[in-house]
Amino acid sequence: MKAIIAEKPSVAREIATLLGASEKKDGYLTGNGYFVTWAFGHLVGLAMPGDYGISGFEKAALPILPNPFLLTVRKVKKDKGYTADSGALKQLKVIEQIFNQCNSIIVATDAGREGELIFRYIYAHLKCNKPFERLWISSLTEKAIKQGFDNLKSGSDFDGLYQAAQGRSRADWLVGINASQALSIAAGNGVYSLGRVQTPTLALICKRYLENKNFSVQKYWQIQLSHSKEFIDFKSLSIKKWEDRKQAEDTLKSIQRNGKSATVTSVESKNVTEPAPLLFDLTGLQKEANKKLNLSAEETLNIAQSLYEKKFITYPRTGSKYIPEDVWAEIPNLVRALQDRETCKQAVTKVKWGRFNKRIVNDLRVTDHHGLLVTEKIPSALSAKENAVYDMIALRLLEAISGACTKEITDIALEALHYDFVLKGCKILEPGWRSIKGYFSEENTEPVQDLPELKKGDEIKIKESTVLEKTTKAPVLYTEAGLLSAMESAGKQIENNEERKALQNIGIGTPATRSAIIETLFNRNYIQREKKSLIPTEKGLQVYELVKNKKIADVAMTAEWELTLQKIENNESDVTVFQKEMETYATTITNELLESAIAKENLPQLTCPKCKSQKLILRDKIVKCPDEVCNWIQFRNVCGVQVSIADVERLVNKGKTSLIKGMKSKAGKKFNAYIVLNEDYRTSFGFEKNKGGKHP
Repeated sequence: MKAIIAEKPSVAREIATLLGASEKKDGYLTGNGYFVTWAFGHLVGLAMPGDYGISGFEKAALPILPNPFLLTVRKVKKDKGYTADSGALKQLKVIEQIFNQCNSIIVATDAGREGELIFRYIYAHLKCNKPFERLWISSLTEKAIKQGFDNLKSGSDFDGLYQAAQGRSRADWLVGINASQALSIAAGNGVYSLGRVQTPTLALICKRYLENKNFSVQKYWQIQLSHSKEFIDFKSLSIKKWEDRKQAEDTLKSIQRNGKSATVTSVESKNVTEPAPLLFDLTGLQKEANKKLNLSAEETLNIAQSLYEKKFITYPRTGSKYIPEDVWAEIPNLVRALQDRETCKQAVTKVKWGRFNKRIVNDLRVTDHHGLLVTEKIPSALSAKENAVYDMIALRLLEAISGACTKEITDIALEALHYDFVLKGCKILEPGWRSIKGYFSEENTEPVQDLPELKKGDEIKIKESTVLEKTTKAPVLYTEAGLLSAMESAGKQIENNEERKALQNIGIGTPATRSAIIETLFNRNYIQREKKSLIPTEKGLQVYELVKNKKIADVAMTAEWELTLQKIENNESDVTVFQKEMETYATTITNELLESAIAKENLPQLTCPKCKSQKLILRDKIVKCPDEVCNWIQFRNVCGVQVSIADVERLVNKGKTSLIKGMKSKAGKKFNAYIVLNEDYRTSFGFEKNKGGKHP
C-alpha cells in the first residue's frame, strides 16, 4: 500500500478521486492500493519556550537558543496558557497509523517551501523512516495531476527546499521569541512583538508616514497657455516655477500685453516601444488587485487559492512571471478556452493568431512554479471578487502574448516673451497589447493627446493664459500595493553601492508570506487603514521609535537572509552556518534591546472612576483598575477604532470622549459616536444631536 499526504482535505479528495481511492474513512480515503490523507496546514511546529522549561519572561533566560530544536503538535491559546490542538492531535494519529501500514509515501503537500516544511515536520515528529517521493504540480486539473504521478520525483531532490524552509522557520523563532521578550522586559509596560520580517516592514511604513507628516508643503506658481490650431486644442506650461505669486502674475500681464502668440523653438519626436507585460507572479497580482479592486494582499491570496483549488488557475504562490518551453505548447488551447467566457470574448478577438509573443518563455527564470495562468476549465458561478481576480489573470495572459505597443512621443518647446514653455504629445502608432483592455494611458505613462503639425519657427496663437497655483508633493503614504512593491524591491533602497548591487532583485519576505506579514502588523495593532493608505498606530510608532536604529529593523540585513535562504534552497549554501549566524544575531539584538534606555511613555496618572482610590493601569488593549474587587475595565479597541490615551483621559476625568469617527457596527456600517461613562461606571455610546442620533 502507498500513502499519499496532501496539505488540505479538498486537494486529497481530488487526488483520491483520480486514483480510485473512493472509500471514506475517518481522516483519510482508501482504495485501489492507496491511503490518501491530509494535514490541516502546519500540524507540527517548533516548540515554544515553555516546552524547554522556560516560563514567563525571564531576563536571565535570554537569549533562548534551543539545541536541539524540539517539534511539538500545533497549540491553541486557552485561558492564560497554550494547549495542544485536539483536531491536530486526532489527525496526526490518523497519519501515524497510515504511515505505519504503508510501504512508501507520496508527498502531495503544496509544491513550495511551506508545503515541504509541513510534511517534513510531520515526518520528523512521527519519527517515520519510510521512503517518500514528491508529487510536484502547478495545477490541480486532472491532466496536471496525472502528469505529476507519471513523473514522481525522489524525496531527496527537495532536501535543499526543506533546509531553506527549516532555516527560515528557526530564524523566525530565534529572532521573534528573543527580540519580543527582550523588548517587553526592557519596556516593562506590556507585551511587544518583534519579528525578522515583520519589524523591517513596520519600519518601512513608519518611516514613510513620518516623512509624509513632517513634510513642509511649499507653494509655487506656473503659467499655463491655451492654444488652438487646425481645430485641435492643447495647452503648454512654463518651465519656470515662481515662488512668489505676484511675480508670476506680473509676468503673465507682460505676456498678455506683449503679443497674442508664442513661437515654436523646437520639435522633437521619437518612437517609444512598450513591451507587453509579463505574466503575474503572486506579488504582481496582489499589487494590481489592491490598485484596481481595493483588495488586501491577504484577500487576493485567499481568492487565488480558492480559484486554484477549484482548478481554474495554476498554483498562485509563485515568484516567477515566466513559463518553461514545454508549457508554451498549451497556451493556444488556453486562449481558445477563454473565447467561451463572456468577459474575455472581446479581448480574445484582438489576439493575433500565429504571431504570439514568446517573451514569457524562459526556462532559467522559472522558480518553484511558473507564472500565473488560467487552465482550460472555464469558471461559472463565481463570486464577484473571484470573477474580478480571475479576469485579471486571464486578460494578463492575453496581454502577455500580444505584441508591443508603439507610441510617438513629441516634445515641443515654445517661447513667449523670453519665457520658455513646454508641451508633450502622444500618438498611438501600433496599439499591440494595450488593445486587449483598451487602456492607452495609465499612471506613469504619457496621456494620449494628438497635436497639430508643428515645426520650428511656427507662431501659435495664445487663446488664454492663466497662473496655476501648485504645491510640492509630500512622499506618498504606502497603500498595500506600494508596500508590496517596497518589500519586493527592498534591496534597491540600500545605500551601500556594493550591497545594493548584490541584493537588487531580493526583497524581504517571499511572495507566499508577504500578505501574512502585513496581516500580522494589523493583528498586533501596529498599523491601520486610512482609506487606501496604511498608517502606523500609536503603538506601531512607539515600537518603531524603540527599534528604528537597531539591527532588528534593518531592511538590508533581512534582504541578505532571503538571498542566503535562496542559496540553501539551491544547495549553494550550508544551513548549519546560517543557523549559527542567526543565533549570533539573536544574541546581539537581545542584548541591544535589554540594554536600551527606553523612555517610559509619558502616560497620565489616572484615578479609577469607580473606586476613586487606585491608579489605573494603561495598556495598548485595555485600561483597568488593579483592585480585583473594583475590577473596572475599559477596552481600547471599540468597534474597530483604537481609543487614544487623550480620549481615555477625557472619559475618566470628564465622563465622555471626544467624537470618535469611523467606528463600524456588527452589520459593517460606519458611524461616529462619543463613548460615555454612565452612572453605573459602564460605558455606552452617545450620538451627535440632529444627526439621526441612532446606533446603526
